[in-house]
Amino acid sequence: MTQDISFALESFQRDAAAAAARAALKDNQEKLRSALTATIEAIAATVETRDPYTAGHQRRVADLAAAIALEMGLPAEQVEGIHFGALIHDLGKVQIPAELLAKPTRLTKLEFELIKTHPQAGYEIVKGIQFPWKVAEMVHQHHERLDGSGYPQGLKGDQIALEARILAVADIVEAMASHRPYRPGLGVDVALAEIQKQRGTGLDPSAVDACVALFRSGRFTLKQ
Repeated sequence: MTQDISFALESFQRDAAAAAARAALKDNQEKLRSALTATIEAIAATVETRDPYTAGHQRRVADLAAAIALEMGLPAEQVEGIHFGALIHDLGKVQIPAELLAKPTRLTKLEFELIKTHPQAGYEIVKGIQFPWKVAEMVHQHHERLDGSGYPQGLKGDQIALEARILAVADIVEAMASHRPYRPGLGVDVALAEIQKQRGTGLDPSAVDACVALFRSGRFTLKQ
């Protein structure tokens, strides 16, 4: 009997120690996630103070990209990462002259080439941060296209992270539907027609279908 009690107590102690270790690990993971979240929000705030237009764009794109990911049935962890990555996808624009970002007329070819450097610039800023999501890839690849016509690397197909392919669709829709410094918004219908035109060539078919379904069903609207 004494041995049985002793064994039971030892088992209880082991179980209690294991439970405590799991609780400590979970607490540490939650603290790490909070720290990473704060990091992303701080980065996004940096962009916002310099270029309010880009900040509003990033928030709207983040909401749409996350909704598309949910519609596609991706796991919650991946959806969360897509939302956070989208919040800072245009981070590299902090290195673009503010007057160029706010230019009220269309960009010249040379000016557009300068704008096209922002994915690489943003990637250089975040690549050393150990995010549990593909944030750096999203920042780097959101202007890549399935057929290799995008930039900065000319990646094709599955060379582009799924998260970045989803972000690309959301980015185009928000940019076309909303006002730009050089033109009024073109509206959601025009934007949806454009992504359907690029479906399977430049843009991920599943992401396009999910995006169109969200708007057509009224389950998502762009908030200004």
